[in-house]
Amino acid sequence: MDVKDGSATRGTGRGSARGTYAVGDERRSRILDAAVEHFAQWGFHATSLARIAKDVGITQGGLLHHFRTKEALLVSVLEASDEHDTERFFAQECATVAEWFHRLLALTAHNSRRPGRTRMFNALVGESGDPDHPAHAFFARRYRTLVADAAQSLRRGVDSGELHADTDCAAEARQLLAVMDGLQLQWVLDPESVDMTEQLRRYLDRLYRGLSTAGTGLPPHPAGS
Repeated sequence: MDVKDGSATRGTGRGSARGTYAVGDERRSRILDAAVEHFAQWGFHATSLARIAKDVGITQGGLLHHFRTKEALLVSVLEASDEHDTERFFAQECATVAEWFHRLLALTAHNSRRPGRTRMFNALVGESGDPDHPAHAFFARRYRTLVADAAQSLRRGVDSGELHADTDCAAEARQLLAVMDGLQLQWVLDPESVDMTEQLRRYLDRLYRGLSTAGTGLPPHPAGS
């Protein structure tokens, strides 16, 4: 056997395999994007895998090759969205509570630029109050994690002297998340009249003024955002 010819044949095989994986990843990504829009419009129960597959340009069997059930697709959509947000906005620990507040504002502004995902979140979090809903465990776990992480961020501010020593970090964390979710819901219902980023900025300014030992409003972001 010609070694050169054999190497070329093997190399072609590897290239073909990489191409196949790339096509599969691209198709999986398109399925997830289409699913966001469908879950946002119809919720989980009324969403049809056949309609999602049609939008992507594949058969339902092709979709099920990537996601074996509608429940698996739903959880993948939610997990992918959370992972994206964490990597983009919270990959690094914030040095101050003020910096963390500014990252929350950046996330909120980002949510206003992706209405499909934001509508999906509101539709599904409402449905998932039913313990039998396939996203119930995801959202219950998600809120436990969010409250714990937010309380930890506030607690670091207490430890550093940025916030008052008697700050009830867990309670403030829950209230902050409730405000963010409430503003998001109002924005979904009437995006033209609700500026959720600006409303959150005003809330965080008042909150920081009340919690910070300096007694001042939220300082400007160093980058001017």
